[in-house]
Amino acid sequence: MKSYVIVGAGLSGLAAARRLAGAGIRVTVLEKEDKVGGRMRTGRIEDGVFDYGAQFFTVRDESFGEMVEDWLSAGVAEVWTHGFADAYGERQEDGYPRYKGTRGMTAIAEHLARGLDVKTGSGVTRIDATMRGWEVVVGELVYPADALVLAVPTTLALTFIDDNDIPLSAEARRALEGISYDPCIAVMALLDGSGSVPEPGGVQIEGDTLFWVADNRQKGISEIPAVTIHASAGWSREHAGSEDATVARLLLEEAKGYIGAEAKAVAVYRWEHSWVAEPHEEPFVYVEIPPPLVFCGDAYAGPKVEGAALSGLAAAERLLQTRPDLEPV
Repeated sequence: MKSYVIVGAGLSGLAAARRLAGAGIRVTVLEKEDKVGGRMRTGRIEDGVFDYGAQFFTVRDESFGEMVEDWLSAGVAEVWTHGFADAYGERQEDGYPRYKGTRGMTAIAEHLARGLDVKTGSGVTRIDATMRGWEVVVGELVYPADALVLAVPTTLALTFIDDNDIPLSAEARRALEGISYDPCIAVMALLDGSGSVPEPGGVQIEGDTLFWVADNRQKGISEIPAVTIHASAGWSREHAGSEDATVARLLLEEAKGYIGAEAKAVAVYRWEHSWVAEPHEEPFVYVEIPPPLVFCGDAYAGPKVEGAALSGLAAAERLLQTRPDLEPV
């Protein structure tokens, strides 16, 4: 049986893993964090529950719609709203559903990971291309693979490639180096009373300092008042070197009109690769070194949650084209 390794257990890596495993490939997913999901991250401060990164998703593509129908049937996703408030507190509904994880966004990733060989806390330390395939090293463990999928932000993927002297064609390198990301500083605040975020619990500001504020209790994932604040890309870049206490104080002050209560506990999370500023026009980058290597994620032919899922599926399908002995599933 063929054995593939996927680095990154975000939505793109998990979508690729499920497709490959369903086609009879032995797949190992390596994730450096202690949980799956990537930017679909849900965390806690005391008894408060927060979506740290991706807040919701929409459906445009039929293939992604089929995935979402499975999530809805499994009870891990549901419709949140058909529109959010703007910076002036006015509800802007367009009839188009925005979905959320029923217990937070990580619940969707955990559903996708069920039954897969996912090894969290497994940061890759070396990658070698040999005559027999790939060898992916995590500490003292070596994972052999007939193909490798790098489902991590492209800047990190290129670091793997360059640090391990993996050859890339000029075309592939040009495509990968053309991708860029914007950062986002997120502040999660546990409140001592109800917040003032307009219904349905999310406000899209997109200003010079604030980009988004969400009330996780209104959203239905936290039993107690808990808000998530996302700073704009420019502000996040400007304050990349500022201490956590400083950015928390500044963002809480900026968002006080939406919070309406005192913060009794806060956490700061820095998303270095939050938004895709310059995506690649195709859903993946495939390199026949050999052995095969595929780069995928939300930076390829469509950002956000849907783009990540579709990129992972497309990367898996491309690898399956090299396996004529496998029956379509």
